[in-house]
Amino acid sequence: MQIQINTDRHIEGHERLAAWASGVVEQALSRVSDGITRVVVHLSDENGDRSGQHDQQCVMEARLEGRQPIAVTHQAATMDQAVNGAAEKLTGAIDSIIGRQRDQRRRQAEPLPTEATPPDDL
Repeated sequence: MQIQINTDRHIEGHERLAAWASGVVEQALSRVSDGITRVVVHLSDENGDRSGQHDQQCVMEARLEGRQPIAVTHQAATMDQAVNGAAEKLTGAIDSIIGRQRDQRRRQAEPLPTEATPPDDL
């Protein structure tokens, strides 16, 4: 699984932040990482130099083999909260997709019920 980190021009410490965010993504998705080819993380500060509530944003997009990309967004007061929140949302979304796939395969593997024949005396 490749992890790519992008930041806007308001984010400082790109290298250190990128290493930390990659670790958060790897840890959060470790249980579901088999079918994931790439995760792109976009970090931004919505207000730039001005402070404000929930102005840190993290958008994560995961590419799963054979499926459309999945994207989640989380805004928070700190970048730590934004990245962790987005990672939790992404894990939940991927869990849901994997669960639906598993259920669909299980239904396809189950034999169809045979039609009951009515008794001869009807």
